[in-house]
Amino acid sequence: MANQNAEIEKAISILKKGGLILYPTDTVWGIGCDATNEEAVKKIYELKQREDSKALICLVADDRMLTKFVKKVSEVALNIIDISEKPTTIIYDDAQNLAPNLIANDGTIAIRIPDDEFCYQLSRKLNTAIVSTSANISGQPTPKSFKEIAPEVLKGVDYVVNLHREKTCNKPSSIIKLSNSGIVKIIRE
Repeated sequence: MANQNAEIEKAISILKKGGLILYPTDTVWGIGCDATNEEAVKKIYELKQREDSKALICLVADDRMLTKFVKKVSEVALNIIDISEKPTTIIYDDAQNLAPNLIANDGTIAIRIPDDEFCYQLSRKLNTAIVSTSANISGQPTPKSFKEIAPEVLKGVDYVVNLHREKTCNKPSSIIKLSNSGIVKIIRE
């Protein structure tokens, strides 16, 4: 636990300065930054060589933090979060208080509340949403373990979290789009 706390503190110091981190999530290794920092988000798009019209996922610590970044969190969304047995990202309408280049053109944002102690503590102690996008160059396969992460990604971040490097991940989260009108659409199972 002491090692995890030290890693959280190091990662937070980088995130507060607008830096990028490479970190283990509840799904795959992610490239992250403070989701409210427009310049930091821009650095992630550049590192991934990805168009900024393709939205990125954010992680938040809990339901309370979620309401800070989404104008209306429906009961359906809260139920999905509570009953999901696997990591599930929800795309919400009416994003707010995030970097403008993180919000999709239609005003939506993809957010997940991870079932992972490191990610929970990181977001909670930073007290904001954290970008979480797979640790790969756009178009390349998503690395399933730390050792599969490309050297240019490792060199492109300001800090690599020194935890769970032996962990193998099988796949990214499910993605569900929930519109304010009540329409539910599965984007990725």
